[in-house]
Amino acid sequence: MDYQKKKIAIDMDEVMADPIAKFIDLYNRDCGLELTLEHLHGKEIYEAVPQEHADKVWTYINEEGFFRDLKVMPDSQEVIKALQEKYEVFIVSAGMEFRNSLIDKFDWLHDHFPFISWKNYVLCGDKSIIGADIMIDDRPKNLRPFSGERKLLFTSPHNVHLTEFERVSTWKEVADKLL
Repeated sequence: MDYQKKKIAIDMDEVMADPIAKFIDLYNRDCGLELTLEHLHGKEIYEAVPQEHADKVWTYINEEGFFRDLKVMPDSQEVIKALQEKYEVFIVSAGMEFRNSLIDKFDWLHDHFPFISWKNYVLCGDKSIIGADIMIDDRPKNLRPFSGERKLLFTSPHNVHLTEFERVSTWKEVADKLL
């Protein structure tokens, strides 16, 4: 019997990597304020800061190295490694949106997820092109056009009020649903 594994497309930012913590640290350092995760509840970062500081978000994310040293989301390494036993895993990230992010993301994946081949990195501009069976992403704009059989919304501050997708809030929940 010829068995082909189902394919999973996994987003990086706010799913495997934590840019929110870095934004908060940089913003609080530079502005002398105390932005917290609670302030971001149901909002994008640029919506949660005073309007005169909104440009800082775009400055940070466009800086060379911003994506290079992001913290790894808890349990993501162990769960993704286990998923590889059952599924063909692809890391699908918007690597074109922010010019300097492409190399940072490639290097970050290589350092933190060395068990995933570079052949399974998809650094793209529009995720609607992705043909997989399952997608895990924090952005509804990526899940809505996805034509696969299962869409998992990974909880992030900006999406806490959405109810249209099956939700996961931790990598242990991902494991419970998919392993």
